[in-house]
Amino acid sequence: MQKERILIIEDEPNILELVAYNLEKEGWIVSKAMTGEEGWRKVQEEHPDLVLLDLMLPGVDGMEICRNIRQNPVTRDIPIIILTAKAEEADRVLGLESGADDYVTKPFSPRELIARIRAILRRVDKNFSKAEERETLVLGPIKMDLRRHKVFVKEEEISLTPKEFDLLHLLLSHPGRAFSREYLLENLWGYEFFGDTRTVDVHVRRLRQKIEEDPAEPYWLETVRGVGYRMREA
Repeated sequence: MQKERILIIEDEPNILELVAYNLEKEGWIVSKAMTGEEGWRKVQEEHPDLVLLDLMLPGVDGMEICRNIRQNPVTRDIPIIILTAKAEEADRVLGLESGADDYVTKPFSPRELIARIRAILRRVDKNFSKAEERETLVLGPIKMDLRRHKVFVKEEEISLTPKEFDLLHLLLSHPGRAFSREYLLENLWGYEFFGDTRTVDVHVRRLRQKIEEDPAEPYWLETVRGVGYRMREA
C-alpha cells in the first residue's frame, strides 16, 4: 500500500526535525520546507496528502498559503493542519476560516498531533455504514456527487474543504436528524477536541456561506438550540 506524503512547512529547525522524526517513525513519507515560498512550491509540485503549516513564516505567511491551497482547483482538497504558537481564539477562528481542517498550538504533544493526522487521513466514510452510501445525495438545490467528490448548489459547483465536505456528507445523509457539536467533533475529527465546540461552529458558518441563499438566515442547515445542527428535511 502506498504511504501518504505529509508536507511540513515550518521555519524552526528543531520543531521541523522533531515533527519529521515522529511522522517518519509512523511510516509516513515526509517533505520539508522552511519558507512560505518553498512550501507553496512543494504543495504544487508534490501534491501531498496532508500539509502541516506554521503561520509565522518568512516571506509568504501561513494564512496566505492556506488560502492559496484552497483557491487552487488542483490543491483545494488537500487537508491542512495549522501548527503554530498563536493560541488566541481569534487566531484559531481565523485559521479555520482560511480553510484549515485543524489547528494545533505549540507546545504540542507529538502523540496528539499524530492522532489528529490519522483522524483527518482516515476520512469520515469509515465512520458510517456502507449500506447507507449512495453515489448522489440531493436536498433542495444541493446536490452532492460522492463518486466525483463534487458539490453543486443550483447546478453551480461550489468548492468545499475536506472537512466541510465531510460535514455536509453527514448532514445530508441524515436529513432531519440533529447532531450535537460533541458528536460532530468526535465523529468528523475523530478525537477528543478538549470541548472546543467553536471548531464546529466555524465550519458550519463557512458551509452556510457556500450553500445558503442567505447565510444570515439559513434555511437548509438549521441550528437546534441546546443541541447542535441538522439539515432540514425537504
